[in-house]
Amino acid sequence: MRVLVTGGAGFIGSYIADALVAAGHGVVVMDALLPQAHGFGHVPELAHELVRGDVRDRGVLDRLLPGVDAVCHQAAMVGHGVDPADAPEYASVNDFGTAVLLAAMYAHGVQRLVMASSMVVYGEGRYDCPEHGEMVPGPRAARDLAEARFDPMCPACGCALVSGLVGEDAVLDPRSTYAATKAAQEYLAKAWARQTDGTVWAMRYHNVYGPRMPRDTPYAGVASLFRSSLENGQAPQVMEDGRQRRDFVHVTDVAAANVLALEASMPPGEFRAVNICSGEPHTVGELASALSAAMRGPQPRVVGGARPGDVRHVVADPARAGELLGFRAAMSFAEGVAQFAHAPLRASAAQRAATTE
Repeated sequence: MRVLVTGGAGFIGSYIADALVAAGHGVVVMDALLPQAHGFGHVPELAHELVRGDVRDRGVLDRLLPGVDAVCHQAAMVGHGVDPADAPEYASVNDFGTAVLLAAMYAHGVQRLVMASSMVVYGEGRYDCPEHGEMVPGPRAARDLAEARFDPMCPACGCALVSGLVGEDAVLDPRSTYAATKAAQEYLAKAWARQTDGTVWAMRYHNVYGPRMPRDTPYAGVASLFRSSLENGQAPQVMEDGRQRRDFVHVTDVAAANVLALEASMPPGEFRAVNICSGEPHTVGELASALSAAMRGPQPRVVGGARPGDVRHVVADPARAGELLGFRAAMSFAEGVAQFAHAPLRASAAQRAATTE
């Protein structure tokens, strides 16, 4: 099978490209090499064919799609967004870019799509009230966050909610600009599948970490930010109370899941979303402490507060990915964090610029 991997020079995309080649597939990588992920003027060394191009550029897609059997769509602008002024660029890269890709795939008869989605489409995860059952909490109030009341309360009775595993059938409830664009990508792809008899796997990644993560940028993941602090001899700063729960999944497991999806069969016109997670939830505080111990650095410092758009607990149900794809994460939290503590990361745009001056 010949696969076009958009964003294939990036953190996750590059691992997917490697895994596809190892599985015997042909790969062509397309990447805009955005400075948030790669630094200004930096072209990564890859063992695959690399075409520099923006997914919004129909001309580039028209050159690359002939002869392609499937597309693995990883190109995106990621992160919560630094401020609301980022919204047009998020919508352009993530949503308009996906629309251009889908139109080009239709024109060239490419009907298999595996796309990067995200846990952020859920908003808050699954919660239950002891009295009222499953409940969907509203956005957390600024006053509650300022007074260190971080856990959502039942909107019916005001009692503390208990977090549980969020499954793929949960109602989408995006609470940041980035989250809204990821939900829109899913809706676009679902409509495309129905209209074209194409097939779509929407891979709802949870907190992905591992070697090659971009570092020292507002768009980086929390694991990268913690590690950068420790490398600078500083304590990782943990927001809220550090008890917010996430599922940290290693990038090699994410790549393996994408290969399984690309190789899986599906009836024409189908759209299926799956959680791509470790099935081993931990708190953000536990991640910071594990990295501090592995790097023999200062203990984390809990600083309170919360970023706009952050949610309290998102813990994934891994069952559907196991049933439909046969996917189960192989990397444990302890092993993955110990490896990540000393793995190479991607230098920031500022660092790359400094080295070329």
